[in-house]
Formats: sequence, C-alpha cells, structure tokens
Amino acid sequence: MLPNMTNRQSHANSADFHGAAIIDANGREVPITEDMIREACEKLADAWTFPVRTARQAG
Repeated sequence: MLPNMTNRQSHANSADFHGAAIIDANGREVPITEDMIREACEKLADAWTFPVRTARQAG
C-alpha cells in the first residue's frame, strides 16, 4: 500500500471522531459515530409510548 494512501485513510477515519467515545467490554475506547447516535435515537423513538390524555376536571 502506498504511504499517501495510508495517510488519507487515517485522516478519513479520524475525521468522524468528535471527541466522544465509549469503553467496550474489553476496555478498548470506541469512538461514538453519528450512525450510533442516529440508531440510538431511532430505538428510543420506536420504544416511546405517549401518555394517555385525560380530561381535566373543573374546580
């Protein structure tokens, strides 16, 4: 592999890292990606149940 290709790949990989990471079960630091955030938000949205509205009582 060409040295320039390696530099481009490492730059592309680090471009997605914005300073947030999780520690996996093996103690490795794993950068949190936008896809991970989107997937988590979708799971939360799918699991959310809206509260049942009740009529207000006068008084």
